[in-house]
Amino acid sequence: MSAAEVIIVGGGPVGLLLAGELVLAGVRPIVLEQLPEPSTAYKANALLGQVVRFLDHRGFLEERPQAAPAFLFGALPLKLSGLADNPLYGLQIRQAQLEAMLAQRARELGVDLRRGHQLLELRQDDDGVSVQVQGPDGAYEMRTGYLVGCDGARSGVRKQIGISFAGHTDPGVVSRAAHVSVPASSISTEAAAVVLPGGERIGLYAWHRTERGAYVMVPHTPGVLMVSVIEWDGPAPDDDVPVSLDEVRDSLHRVLGQDVPLAAPTTPGPHLLRRGYVANTRIATSYRQGRVFLAGDAAHVHPSVGAPGLNLGLQDAANLGWKLAAQVHRWAPPGLLDSYHAERQPAAERVTMQTQAQLALMSPGPAVTALRQVVGELLDLPGVTGHIAGLMAGSDVAYRMHAGPAHAVTGRFAPELDLRIGSRTTRLAELLRAGRPLLVDLTGSGHLADLVAAWRDRIDLISARAQTPPAEALLIRPDGYVAWALGPDGTEGLLDALATWFGAPNPQPTAPSGGPGHF
Repeated sequence: MSAAEVIIVGGGPVGLLLAGELVLAGVRPIVLEQLPEPSTAYKANALLGQVVRFLDHRGFLEERPQAAPAFLFGALPLKLSGLADNPLYGLQIRQAQLEAMLAQRARELGVDLRRGHQLLELRQDDDGVSVQVQGPDGAYEMRTGYLVGCDGARSGVRKQIGISFAGHTDPGVVSRAAHVSVPASSISTEAAAVVLPGGERIGLYAWHRTERGAYVMVPHTPGVLMVSVIEWDGPAPDDDVPVSLDEVRDSLHRVLGQDVPLAAPTTPGPHLLRRGYVANTRIATSYRQGRVFLAGDAAHVHPSVGAPGLNLGLQDAANLGWKLAAQVHRWAPPGLLDSYHAERQPAAERVTMQTQAQLALMSPGPAVTALRQVVGELLDLPGVTGHIAGLMAGSDVAYRMHAGPAHAVTGRFAPELDLRIGSRTTRLAELLRAGRPLLVDLTGSGHLADLVAAWRDRIDLISARAQTPPAEALLIRPDGYVAWALGPDGTEGLLDALATWFGAPNPQPTAPSGGPGHF
């Protein structure tokens, strides 16, 4: 029976990112993906929130990430251009492209990605997890120290370990979506709109709400639009009957109140044609059972409005990767693995809350129309705009860092900083490429070196300067969150923070081991 340090079930974006994080931390995972080839199904087409900055930390972006100047909340305009410290970063990228990028990085890092391999059964004990796998050449068994289910909303891992998926699905709220073509004369590129036969224009990219439902049209490829429609209490679908373009066209007619000349695309596919229950909200009651963990859609599902799914799931992987590696390397402090659930489940609760609220604001009815007027007025207030932007970005959730005095940046995602190291200029994001813990001394004095000497095998130390530093020093976890900041109380709490997150001090300090940014 072959052995692996960690087995990841599911080779989608969450599983692939987790695999890369483990390799950066010195652990070699095996990824089991039941699909023989990458999925071509149309899914997300953008990233929104803090995960954009995390991908920047790992060097996936060609340019510095930019905050969105505007967005929507519940099909209401959210004006962000005048917002100080706008946290709502966006990246236009289709999920298939993101997955290909993560797969390429995984291959470069030497990840053992096994496509066409399906988990059949798992059994865990005090010492590890035994799995049975069906591969292209037959069934085989493996043994692993830890297993992570990144296998989607219908997670077989979650079902096998008996973790409840608590929540609610409303079968009366149905979404239908399709790739369609419309006459070229119907597209106004200057106005970013579709021109209806009667002359009315429908803006592209934005959700529109009527008293019968909601819809959105988004350019997909030249000559092809993605149309998505949500109905409340419309005709009940027959789940045994495949969705058709006529069904999507009829749904849009009911919501919009007039016909739109939709036709099947003539360009090569695959093309989107989907029906689903959008009001589906569930969270795993626990993200861990013994040596088995859940991440991504295996741990949570929610309405897709506001594009929060990958922001949530990929940050699960970022949070779990370094903690699991610490356990494999035997330096994880007590409770570190439990902190994965403690930190990430509240983030899922915030996402399910705000997506349900957005869906409610898009629903029909005169009472909702009145509510939208009130909420729209509130969204014009800078304080409210900032709160909603933080909620959608995930930046409103600060982790509880149990060591040291409170500081404004402690527990939050590391700020964007331009740094000067000697004569060299760089960004904080570039110092986090290696995925190692990082202590940035912004005083330039080097006085922290002796204090952290016993942890230098696990963390990197940089002495740098910044024009407007948020603190005089920052201890940053591999997932990008600030574990400690130097403030008025001096170095109080630094040693506790190091022990809390990075284990006991090495009784025989050694020279720092690898990774850019150490000296």
